[in-house]
Amino acid sequence: MDKSFTIAKRELAGYFTTPLAYVFIVIFLALMGAVTFYFGGFFNRGQADLTAFFSFHPWLYLFLIPSIGMRLWAEERKTGTIELLMTLPISTTQAVIGKFLASWAFAAIALALTFPIWITVNYLGDPDNGVIVAGYVGSLLMAGAFLSIACFVSALTRNQVIAFVISAAVCFLFMMSGLEMVQGAFKGWAPPFLTDLVGSMSFLTHFDGIMKGVIDVRDVIYLVSTMVVFLFANVVTIDIKKGG
Repeated sequence: MDKSFTIAKRELAGYFTTPLAYVFIVIFLALMGAVTFYFGGFFNRGQADLTAFFSFHPWLYLFLIPSIGMRLWAEERKTGTIELLMTLPISTTQAVIGKFLASWAFAAIALALTFPIWITVNYLGDPDNGVIVAGYVGSLLMAGAFLSIACFVSALTRNQVIAFVISAAVCFLFMMSGLEMVQGAFKGWAPPFLTDLVGSMSFLTHFDGIMKGVIDVRDVIYLVSTMVVFLFANVVTIDIKKGG
């Protein structure tokens, strides 16, 4: 893990060597503020909580998180530095974990910078801060699940734009699988266990409970398992590319 953390520190520092990281954070914070106080109707509801804030996270992550992960491996393959990286005394697993941790830490920093919204809500009212903490935990785990998908897709192509589009599409499918409309399409012909399986794969379903302050172990296991599965697929993909 020491080597993974070394790679993570290098990658994280690399984010802030270009203006893109700061532009991303500004856009992220602006969108979070807009959906909370404007689109979420915070002042019209007359209730001091962050329900609107967290309810928009999956939809914002659908576009913002793939933009973080799209470059991780696609850029390495495009510039040819992946060969140099693989010659270092590190395993593919350590490299994948290091890059993932860096991108997840960057997402965590952007999420942490939304703390003024939390302070504002406490200033205006008396919210349940335990529910808010649970929402932040769930949001961070969901961001990690989105990122693991983006990392895996990034390893499949040299083109960052393609990586972004495919990552967003895959994440969208995971999100939509729990909606009633999708469930209805399966109920007509699929056995109940398959319908339940598809519904259980939705990020929205698992995040909804956490957002309300209920940290169910099953929801946490699902999000963590998603990270593990796609990071494993990432390792396998890099090894295949390296062998080829």
